[in-house]
Amino acid sequence: MNIKQFWKAVLAQDEREIRKYFHAEAYINWHCTNEHFTVDEYIIANCEYPGEWDGIVERVEIVNNLIITVVRIYPKDRSVSFHVTSFIQTKNNKITTMDEYYADDGIAPQWRLDKHIGTSIK
Repeated sequence: MNIKQFWKAVLAQDEREIRKYFHAEAYINWHCTNEHFTVDEYIIANCEYPGEWDGIVERVEIVNNLIITVVRIYPKDRSVSFHVTSFIQTKNNKITTMDEYYADDGIAPQWRLDKHIGTSIK
C-alpha cells in the first residue's frame, strides 16, 4: 500500500480514490471526538469537510501490518494547521482499521511560556 498516495487522496477529498484503500468492512475511529465510522461514513466526514485541504506526511513507521503516520494538515490558505497521528492496520494491502488522533497546532500554554522552558522544535 502506498501510504503517501493514500494521504494525497484524503487531502484532495477524492472519494473514489480513498475508497480503493479500504476493505469494505473496515472501520475508522477518531478518538479525540469519540467517533466510530464505517468506510462510507468516513468518506462523508472527510470529503464533505468544509474547505480545500493540503498537508505534508512528516513521518511513516511500518511494523508488520501496522502503518503509523504523522501528517500536518492545513487549509490551502494555511490559516490554521493540525497534526494527525494515524495507526493504520492493513491486510492484503487494504486498510482494515484506522485509529486517528487530531490535535490543533499552536503555541505552548502561558504557564509554560512564563517558566521560560523548552525551545521551538523548528
